[in-house]
Amino acid sequence: MTTVEKEIKVPNVLRPTVMLWTDVTYHDMEMIDNTKSIPDLESMLQTVLKIDFDEPKRGVLLELYVQTVLFCRENNFNKEQTSAVLSIVKSVHQANVETPLDNIDQCLKYCNELLLCHSVRRPPFSINIFSYQEADNIVQYVNSTYMRHYKLYKYIFTPQVKLNLTLSYAPVPEPEVVPVPEEVDAVSDETEEEKEFTLGQKTSELKTLIEKEVQEQMTLVSAKLDEKMKALAGNQSKKSDSQQSKRGQKAKKK
Repeated sequence: MTTVEKEIKVPNVLRPTVMLWTDVTYHDMEMIDNTKSIPDLESMLQTVLKIDFDEPKRGVLLELYVQTVLFCRENNFNKEQTSAVLSIVKSVHQANVETPLDNIDQCLKYCNELLLCHSVRRPPFSINIFSYQEADNIVQYVNSTYMRHYKLYKYIFTPQVKLNLTLSYAPVPEPEVVPVPEEVDAVSDETEEEKEFTLGQKTSELKTLIEKEVQEQMTLVSAKLDEKMKALAGNQSKKSDSQQSKRGQKAKKK
């Protein structure tokens, strides 16, 4: 039997909606467009998107949104399009981290439905600010960046689920009473009591041994998973620092 110390949140039903100017207003986009350096852009996005996490969560989110803005600039998106893309990426991220359970298929479907809301003119349910090619480019961008590191984002932003394994055993059936001659009653009673004591002792020892072995295996597997995810997070952080350094050097040359 397995028990969980904290109730696991089940993913909510995600309903796509138009997200133009939802998180980033027209005025915000004007300031973002006028911001060129990466550090200034990070500071601007932290304020606009209200990112109040401590490190490393704050750095991971800022890197996500900075890369999204740079992607929009590379594709010559206007203010409306960039605002919508930022809100779509933010919504997909929130859908991912609302539960520690695996919901990648739901997140992918939600992302596609959000893009559909911004690619087909059907007021008030959808608007067409993206062409088919632009929507396809956004899907490829989200898949190759965010979804590629889907588990890493979930590991960083969701609480880890700890399982407490408890084994329960069926009670040992009482031995069948067999009539015996009166002259050997005392000897038989003593023998049966000794058998019951020995059987109970062995059952207790076996239960303790099994619980210990299972707990050790769970601890070992959990430690290996934690070590692997921390290594992935460290590599991602180094990669982000390297990319920021290169962009800073390019900006200085310009």
